[in-house]
Order: sequence, then structure tokens, then C-alpha cells
Amino acid sequence: MHKMYKAGSVRSRRTLVATLAIAGMGIAGLALAFSGGDLLRDIGERLAQDAQRVVAFFGGRTSSPAAKAPSTVQALSVAARTGSAIANPDPMTTRNASGWLRTFTRSGSIDQDNTFFQPIGTNGRSCASCHLQSAAWSMTPGEIRARFATTGGTDPLFRTNDGANAPNLDVSTVAARRIAYSMLLDRGVIRVGIGIPANAEFTLADVDDPYHYASAAELSLFRRPLPSTNLAFLTGIMWDGRETQTPFLPPMHAGQDSDALNVALVKQASDATIGHAQGIDPTPEQLADIVAFESGLTTAQIRDDVAGMLNEGDAIGGPRILANQRFYVGINDTLGADPTGALFDQESMGLFGAWANASDNGNPAKAAARAAIARGEALFNQKPLTITDVAGLNDALGLPSIPGTCSSCHNDPNVGNHTVGLPLNIGIADASRRTPDMPLYTLRNNTTGETVQTTDPGLALITGKWKDIGKFKGPVLRGLAARPPYFHNGSATTLDDVVDFYDTRFSMNLSAQEKQDLVAFLKAL
Repeated sequence: MHKMYKAGSVRSRRTLVATLAIAGMGIAGLALAFSGGDLLRDIGERLAQDAQRVVAFFGGRTSSPAAKAPSTVQALSVAARTGSAIANPDPMTTRNASGWLRTFTRSGSIDQDNTFFQPIGTNGRSCASCHLQSAAWSMTPGEIRARFATTGGTDPLFRTNDGANAPNLDVSTVAARRIAYSMLLDRGVIRVGIGIPANAEFTLADVDDPYHYASAAELSLFRRPLPSTNLAFLTGIMWDGRETQTPFLPPMHAGQDSDALNVALVKQASDATIGHAQGIDPTPEQLADIVAFESGLTTAQIRDDVAGMLNEGDAIGGPRILANQRFYVGINDTLGADPTGALFDQESMGLFGAWANASDNGNPAKAAARAAIARGEALFNQKPLTITDVAGLNDALGLPSIPGTCSSCHNDPNVGNHTVGLPLNIGIADASRRTPDMPLYTLRNNTTGETVQTTDPGLALITGKWKDIGKFKGPVLRGLAARPPYFHNGSATTLDDVVDFYDTRFSMNLSAQEKQDLVAFLKAL
């Protein structure tokens, strides 16, 4: 725990103690009953103890965990487990395939009256149409298909402007809608239409679009909705950074000096309302309401089905501690951009090291699961890989080969994105990874005549620069278990697929056990 809270936390001791005393100590636990009643012991007490530990570390005065636990437990509405169905009356916590996800807010609740949940456009959509709490404030194909089945594809999510594979497709029948919205249903992606910039260093030489719509005036780009949570840690807005109005430069701390972030989030909310919701520009009050709401969300996995509570046994998983994670633009930057002059520390993830030698305490399965998560974290920080042919890194440094680890790019401590704006091309949009349902674009360099094929030019459609083709930002890694599929285009169905990609792409030579351990760690985030 001490590793995360280094000197110079961006929140004052007094503020942290006060907010935890108000919002943390009386927080309701998850309400379900696992065999043996371990939920009441684990969640009812561990969430209270979690707040106790943070407050105690910063010198706050609290009563003992034993004194606080009964009030927390009394707040639980114990539900019965029948087969695989588990009731969950706690509005801050949602179920996923690996365990439970939790969203933390300082108020202890989700303000359903916020403009974020209101359809302020013309097509029935709100921000929450594509940013669901249960999907770590993104959305998943499973949830999308459920909405389609319930409404026959008439839910506001299913609109042709960006939900369909092309805006001119037939949606007159359920069968037609199932075809028109296939990318949304199968991959959970929204179609983003962006044209080739007028001053671009390249032209569109050829288009292979299975939906017969894309052109130089509007390429069809299929992208996953990024989570509208954990925003304080961002160093760029949108996959291609197009809503980043000015570079996020030091000094800029989470919760402080964040004008650049707020300006970008306001612009994103406005553009989303005008574009995705087909509305008019929201009022300044509406935009401020949306940004304040989403800026107050912190989300992470809180419980693993086998390993148990992720903030137990000196582990520091879950969203409450994440909400107080130290961050500033450039912190732990790999290339020396940390404004304090601190050197890069490859141990960027320090959540589960205490589980490396977990005793079984009569539950060997739980101990084994915890040890696997700890091994996965160590692999993330320490397993050597070879960085080659990554535009934005190898070319920028003039080094054809760079030794590194996962944390070389995912260097934000306990968060996992990059702490400066550093969009990279790791090959996700390469023609070699193209599937038949994805458009393919051939771009030609205006000066050299060189051509490259890609399913998404990424940053290059914003800057017009040849060197930026295929570059995207790296996302925050918390809450991954709740929001498959992965990568900007949803091309990795599972976290196993993600690990397989990196293993091959960067010559990691992972064993089967190492792959399993890495996946276990990623699911615990």
C-alpha cells in the first residue's frame, strides 16, 4: 500500500480523511450470499477495513473495523443464490463473468437525474445509451444483443447515423436491422465517419468496404466506446485524440490544474450530443453537469469469483483506493517526461504483490487464485519483451529494437495507460489483421508514392501526417473484465486473445501458465 501513496499525494490529508469518513466508512457492501456466508465476512467487513486502512495511513482518526463492520453488514440485503443467478441490490456494484465490478463516487450513489442519463438529442439517446455502469461505463456485445432481442432493434442505441454499418442501410424489418447493425451486435463498435484532411500528406488510393459506403469524404471507422470513468488519469480524449483540444502538459494533477482535461471533456460531450444523439449543442449548464458526473466516477473490479475480495490480505484492488491514486501528467514516464525528474520505475503495477505467497487458510483454491494474480502482475512489470516496428516509439527514438516490459507503455501507476499523450501504432489496424466485416483502406503517400493498407488510419485522420497512420492511444486498464471485446476495434474477443496478440507481436515467449497468470491479473483490475 505504501508504494502507491508516495509523498506528494494530490489530495490533502484533511480532504482525504474527510471524504473517506463521509463516503467510505458507511458504504453499503455487495448483497448476495455465497456458500459458507463468506460474502458477509469478506465484503461487509473488507470494504469498511479498506477505508480504515487508507484513513489510518494518512493519520486520520477512525473507530476500529470491528465497530464499523456491524453497521455495514446491517446495510446489506442478503440475497439468495440459486444456481448461477445471484441477486444484487447494491446499485454501485454489477456482476460480470469474472466477479464483481464496483463504481465509487464521493456521494456513495449514482445520480440518475444527471444530464448524463437524459435524452437531450433527437433520437432518444443519452450518454448512458453507450456508457453503461455494468460494462465499466462502456458497452458489450452481450448487452447490446439483449437490447436488440428485447426491442427488435428499435432501442435508441440502434440508429443508422452511427450504429449501422452504413447510414444508408435498410432497417425496415427486424431481419434487416439484424444485418444493418451487425458490427454493433457482434463487436460492440460504433461507426465513426471521418474524412481525409484537406492538407493530408496522403490520399485514399482504394477502398474495400463491404458496406459500399466509405469514401475519401467519410471513411467508416469502427471503434469501441471508451469508458466514461476514471477520467482523472487521461492524457488524451478519444482513441485518436481528436477531442484533446490542447496537449495535457505538466503540471497537471488529478483533481487539480485540470483545465485542459475539462475543456476536452466538455468538447467531447458537446460533439457526442450533436453527433451520436443527433441533437443541438447542449447548454453550458448541461455540459457542466455531464462532465461533473463522469469526472466523479472511479471504477474497478472489486471481487474475483475465486480469489475473493481484491482489497483483502494487503492487496489494494478496487475503486475506492484507485480514487485516491496519485497521478500527474508525466508521472513515471518511460522516456523521461516526469516533471519531477523521477526516473521510470517498471514496477508500475503494485496492487497484488502481497498475494505472492498467500497462505491458504483452509481455502487452497482461493490462495492459488491469488498467487496467480500476483504472478500475473509480476509478469506485467517484469517479463521482457522486444519493442520493434512501433510507430511513435521506435522511429521517434531512432532505435529499431527497444527492450521493455508491458509497463514500458502502460506506465501509469496502478492505472495502466500512458502518462503523457503518446499514441502508438502496434499493428491493430494492419491489413494482416483485417477480417471480412471490416473496411480496408489503401493510402498513398503524396511525396514518395508509397502505399499502406489499414482498417483505420487513426491519428492520421486528425493530423494529416503519414507517420501517424494507425496510431491510437492506450486506454486505462481498470475494469477490463467488465468490458470485452478489446482494442479500439473490438478485434480481441477475450483477454486471452489480448495476451496472445502481445505474446506474438512482441516476442514474449510466454508459457501457457504465464498466459493464464497474466489474464488472471488483467481480470482483477
